[in-house]
Amino acid sequence: MTAVGPRPPHLEEILALADEFGLDMDVDEAREYQAVMGGAFRTYQALDRLSEPRPPVAWPRTPGERPAPDDNPYNAWYWRTDIKGRPDGPLAGERIGIKDSIAVAGVPMANGSRTLDGFVPDVDATVITRLLDAGATIAGKTMASDLCGVAGGHDHPFGTVRNPHDPTRSPGGSSCGSGVAIAAGDISMALGGDQGGSIRIPAAWCGTVGMKATFGLVPYTGCMGMETSLDHVGPMSDTVANCARLMAAIAGPDPLDPRAASVPADAVTDYVGAVDQGVEGLTIGVLKEGFGHTEWPTLGFGASEPVVDDRVRETVAALESAGAKVVEVSVPEHVDAAHVLVALLEEGVCANMLRGNAAGHGWQGFYDTRLLDTFARGWRQQAADLPPPIKAILLVGEHMHRNYHGHYYAKAQNLRPMMRAAYDRALQQCDALVMPTLPFRASKLPAPDAPIPERMTIALNMIGNVCQANVTGQPAISVPCAMADGLPIGLQFMGRHFDEATLLRLAAAVERAGDWRAR
Repeated sequence: MTAVGPRPPHLEEILALADEFGLDMDVDEAREYQAVMGGAFRTYQALDRLSEPRPPVAWPRTPGERPAPDDNPYNAWYWRTDIKGRPDGPLAGERIGIKDSIAVAGVPMANGSRTLDGFVPDVDATVITRLLDAGATIAGKTMASDLCGVAGGHDHPFGTVRNPHDPTRSPGGSSCGSGVAIAAGDISMALGGDQGGSIRIPAAWCGTVGMKATFGLVPYTGCMGMETSLDHVGPMSDTVANCARLMAAIAGPDPLDPRAASVPADAVTDYVGAVDQGVEGLTIGVLKEGFGHTEWPTLGFGASEPVVDDRVRETVAALESAGAKVVEVSVPEHVDAAHVLVALLEEGVCANMLRGNAAGHGWQGFYDTRLLDTFARGWRQQAADLPPPIKAILLVGEHMHRNYHGHYYAKAQNLRPMMRAAYDRALQQCDALVMPTLPFRASKLPAPDAPIPERMTIALNMIGNVCQANVTGQPAISVPCAMADGLPIGLQFMGRHFDEATLLRLAAAVERAGDWRAR
């Protein structure tokens, strides 16, 4: 029988590894270790003979095709499909866009990057199965920023993604294609991913609704990860009612995802019914630190635009007139939580995605071994073409790993309960916190030959109010509340764990407060 499994290391490789780890090993000793390694590699060969279980694919489909440029004017779509689910169900007749970091069996998946060139998943992400079971049609894969590392539409190997409200402006990212496809009227609902604001950023700048649910409430199985303790997937839509419908379809425990496996059985509530409840009896906490940002030089975050703060406060006043109570609250840790997020991303993404396999280690659930094999080879072959933010994460993360051995990543993880407790205390005074989703309106897209510092700044400088909910795991929703000079302004509510229904209730009240396009 032909041997399968990984090959044992050559003698020269053992010596090189020993030298890297400072093991002070000579050739004779290396030969002895080579001799005793046989048992381990026979075990690997045995593993390779076993068939691993993979989630079943329930609904037939054809692979679809790349859209022609004339059919994709803002470059929102990576791939178009027509995969039909149940003929009935709560989402019957709805065409849903899927961020291209989420696996759809039989359909090419790039995660916005050439590093996965040619990869076609053979599994559906759990959220895809749930959408099809609910009667939805998968309309295609929407563009993701390169490896989800840019919060804008630039530095994209498949062409710049543009904001339909002004094609010279960024749509936000990394779920850029989902936001653009909704704003352009191609679809009314989509899925996005969110590690530091990547659902809510394009929602705010494209004038759509976007929700990052409580950590684990929406299963991440079958989605390409960045940092396992920050990864979220969730709904984006044209209206709050459609956001609620999507949440109802995709939320709930999943035995294949340890983040979702521990979700309480009663965590999923009546999201659709919450939309019509109004705001009487609710208390909204205006987060002091969410307004009036000056530049945050240590983080590279930009300053607030007065028009954004003003329009959000005007909307809060309208909610007060509709029956809500409004109080001002303070969370001094708002800036510190952003520092925690940056440390987790810099080292976590480097270790879990770039130095690793895009899946991480140490958790029990479904690992897509085909995906991790393809990516581990692909990014090293295409490393020179990675966008500046990903290169920066690789350089900083590897430096921190080699010189500080995970100390600051561990400290950031240890600080998370403190940050979560700070927002929990504020939420004892109110039902939800409110602030601008992003402190300023959509940025101008940089020129292709813009210097790296400019491209980096425009890629990440807007996350000053959105990244905290990724650190704490609390739910947050962005809803459009106004226009200024033709550009949308998003308002964000942040709530208690597993209280998505209250956020949807409040967001729907923002819609009812008036036509945001006219304000």
